[in-house]
Amino acid sequence: MIARRVTEAHLALVLLTRLPLPRLRDPVPSIGAAAWAFPLAGLAVALIAAAIFCLGLALNLPLPLVAGFCLAAQVLTTGALHEDGLADFADGFWGGTTPERRLEIMRDSRIGSYGTIALILGLGLRWQALATLAAHPAIMCLALVASAMASRAGASILLAALPAARSDGLGHSARDAGKGAVITAALMAVPPFLGLAAWAGPLVLPAMVIATGAVLWLVASLAKTRLGGQTGDVLGATQQLIEIAGLATVAAVVAL
Repeated sequence: MIARRVTEAHLALVLLTRLPLPRLRDPVPSIGAAAWAFPLAGLAVALIAAAIFCLGLALNLPLPLVAGFCLAAQVLTTGALHEDGLADFADGFWGGTTPERRLEIMRDSRIGSYGTIALILGLGLRWQALATLAAHPAIMCLALVASAMASRAGASILLAALPAARSDGLGHSARDAGKGAVITAALMAVPPFLGLAAWAGPLVLPAMVIATGAVLWLVASLAKTRLGGQTGDVLGATQQLIEIAGLATVAAVVAL
């Protein structure tokens, strides 16, 4: 049991990050079985970003610049995997008129105007939120961890809640994610939320829960009505949108 869980966590890190990890040995578990460990990948990304943040503070760099380096660390650690999903999501959802055409656009490696705008807005909002939080180091680090873990838990929830829109791809291969994996992923995101509430005030906890739930409901509704289910790009967009909403919410609460 423990060995299997370790292997599943290893798979989640290999899938969702660009960390130099050893290759998995056969038999490799299914992606759906590893869905419970998606927040662990978020934790790894957040810890690297937090380390860059602390280094920038130690070097006495301007806070907006530190926030920019922190954002760059997140993008490089994931290989822009989720940002790519957000861009494809935007292009497909608003660039096609039928589910088939939307799926076709989302699979196209070229980026359109909707995807470009989504990337600019997404990175810009995250940068501004991080720049606001950079004046509060403890809250900043906790917000990085909480938003990174919660956003990947959200992707796990959507993976289990919606059918696959394609007969291939990541969304299809991970369609066996069960309720147990979803519950585990959600519970893993609770401790950083509680820590964040302790530092930023009790208001941040319900605010982040509402923001996360709203994003999940919105993306799930769009995916179901416009595609008929989820894809890997939908999951990537879910991660990005929840992280943006989470960081923006904490920044707004801190600014009160």
